[in-house]
Amino acid sequence: MADTATDQAFVEFERVQKSYDGEILVVKDLNLSMPKGEFLTMLGPSGSGKTTCLMMLAGFETATHGEIKLDGRPINNIPPHKRGIGMVFQNYALFPHMTVAENLSFPLEVRKIGKSEREEKVMRALGMVQMQDFAGRRPAQLSGGQQQRIALSRALVFEPELVLMDEPLGALDKQLRETLQFEITNLAHDLGITTVYVTHDQTEALTMSDRVAVFDDGRIQQLAPPDELYEEPQNSFVAQFIGENNTLMGTVSKINGDRCEVTLDGGEIIDAKPVNVSEVGQRTRVSIRPERVEMNKERLQPDVHTLRAEVLEFIYMGDIFRTRLRVAGNDDFVIKTRNAPDQVRLTPGTQIEIGWLPQDCRALDA
Repeated sequence: MADTATDQAFVEFERVQKSYDGEILVVKDLNLSMPKGEFLTMLGPSGSGKTTCLMMLAGFETATHGEIKLDGRPINNIPPHKRGIGMVFQNYALFPHMTVAENLSFPLEVRKIGKSEREEKVMRALGMVQMQDFAGRRPAQLSGGQQQRIALSRALVFEPELVLMDEPLGALDKQLRETLQFEITNLAHDLGITTVYVTHDQTEALTMSDRVAVFDDGRIQQLAPPDELYEEPQNSFVAQFIGENNTLMGTVSKINGDRCEVTLDGGEIIDAKPVNVSEVGQRTRVSIRPERVEMNKERLQPDVHTLRAEVLEFIYMGDIFRTRLRVAGNDDFVIKTRNAPDQVRLTPGTQIEIGWLPQDCRALDA
């Protein structure tokens, strides 16, 4: 179970559980700790528990068991409006009858801040998202991207130490989403704000986060920086959920330190790093990223096993070539190679040999 408790924890979940019906747990024994200023993304499929965790932190849901702390202070019994947390949702949640400036001024009025200070804070928050010129407009007069910028600046206007974001870019088109990903990340780091971000978009999580918590079935399956999550998945779920991944089923036939041999179901032998396997005879699902597969035997160690493969499809994608192969009975085995002058364009039906460095292939739970 992921647990990263530290003395400097700013946000803490301690053995938190959540059930809506008293029987089924949607969040199971969650331990999670975040330092101040971290940008943490909760990533997972629908129903994995990530949004429930965010809502418990915001105060819109109550934990069935366990304690949630903010800056060392238990907040389970503190109502949402007294937690001092900024929130950004997918649907913007702006007041349609108010101007942009009035929308931003509202959370300041609730906090009894004087008029001149309110106006100053509103213009400063709009400046952060380059929206100063839109102060007098109503939400209906703005594009989706502009509305989301306003929603973001409203969450920042009262200078919270913690901002929660629930799928904030889900309704935007790809190009605008990518632009705002960088804007949000840079803004959070520049202001030193602690951010908890919920998404089911892996690319968004890998691009924006200091660390990513991958949720499935109410638990954190792995909590790690983006590169570690992608390069070193700890189980089959994480390997499959993050990025594109090839898998082959087999049985461990030999283990020697940080290297093992796996006999695939078709009888072929391959080399891998034993991650979730500990003994000979254990069933395993081996995982290898498409860009780590080699078609050039010279780049491999002399004692590494290689596999015969048949080319089924060769796709030009601009910066890369994507080759789909039949390997050990699997018709969806993919290799990605850089578009380079010496890259041979393979035709369907061609027989080739492939392999990989053992440390790039992980023997995981079956």
